Amino acid sequence: MVEEFFISDNKSKLDTFFIHSYLSEQSYWAKGRSIENVLRSIENSLCFGVYNLEQKQIGFARLVTDQVVFAWIMDVFVAKECRGKGISIKLIDHILQRPEIADVNGIGLRTNDAHALYGKFGFEKIKNPETWMLKKRV
Repeated sequence: MVEEFFISDNKSKLDTFFIHSYLSEQSYWAKGRSIENVLRSIENSLCFGVYNLEQKQIGFARLVTDQVVFAWIMDVFVAKECRGKGISIKLIDHILQRPEIADVNGIGLRTNDAHALYGKFGFEKIKNPETWMLKKRV
């Protein structure tokens, strides 16, 4: 089967208007995020664009890591009209194969609605959530 999409980590290919529009208007986790903050997050992350064969961006994810202790997967999405084709599975698999996180102790993420997707890759609920702490500025 020929794939109808491909994944690239080339930041110069990213459609930042598409990414910002989805994150700030459609996502539940980044609603209202400014274009400046989207650009800064892209600048400081490993980024993955998903593109159709006509080179139009149809998905995105980013990864932040120290390459030793921890990695965090964020802002994962596929355009609504392209869902149901296994794109998210390929995207997460692609990220998890990256050499930058081959030896990382833990890979984290947060989701309200994609537990089944991430469970396929061994992600599970935090066993001792009482040991985790978070300082929110917003």
